[in-house]
Amino acid sequence: MGKIYVVGIGPGGPGDTTPRVEAALAASDVLVGYTTYIQLVRERYPEKEIVATPMTTEVERCRACRELALGGKTVSMVCSGDAGVYGMAGLVHQVCRDFPELEIQVLPGVTAATAGAALLGAPLVHDFAAVSLSDALTPWETIARRLLLAAEGDFVLCLYNPASKKRPNTLRQAAELLLRRRAPDTPCGLARRIGREGEESWLCTLGELGEQPADMFTTVFVGNSQTQVVNGRLVTPRGYEGKGTL
Repeated sequence: MGKIYVVGIGPGGPGDTTPRVEAALAASDVLVGYTTYIQLVRERYPEKEIVATPMTTEVERCRACRELALGGKTVSMVCSGDAGVYGMAGLVHQVCRDFPELEIQVLPGVTAATAGAALLGAPLVHDFAAVSLSDALTPWETIARRLLLAAEGDFVLCLYNPASKKRPNTLRQAAELLLRRRAPDTPCGLARRIGREGEESWLCTLGELGEQPADMFTTVFVGNSQTQVVNGRLVTPRGYEGKGTL
């Protein structure tokens, strides 16, 4: 009986891959993953057997992991960011539910929320909510409801998958919803290609957010009522000011 590691390699660059994940990749016989993510690690492990599949084949990818492990291989399911945050960890467990004897170990990684926040400043220092704007697996009505409720709760928002070729207007729709609950001058930030070549980040307001260029490599941050721009950085206070310490 083999083993499945479900690993998050971070946002892209090797500097953001944890030592535990690197050790799992090195110990694996086979690396399995979405083609784009496999390309990020292939050069580091040229001797490994590779199984790369395109988008929308997630179930087949997990079944391949399962069969390889049942055949005695040690397998790493490679995810970007953190495997348990919009990653494959849950699906691997579901696909392997009838094989309780199969060892599965999920190893955490640096997700786009924390990596993008670090680029922009410190927007997630207080309570925040992460919402994916992709309606591939979740109805837009559900996404819209979650956005409005999170905005009403004054959470900082971290938006994953803000736009794609098939969804060019998703971020604009989200911004219009949020403007029902938040002021147009609410500070926002965007981080793109985090940890990879072409990395960039910039600030805007909620009133400007709907017109910002965004794609599947972009993570969007929407401040709450307390979020500020401090020396060009997006910062959400945690409340130290009220303690008389600042």
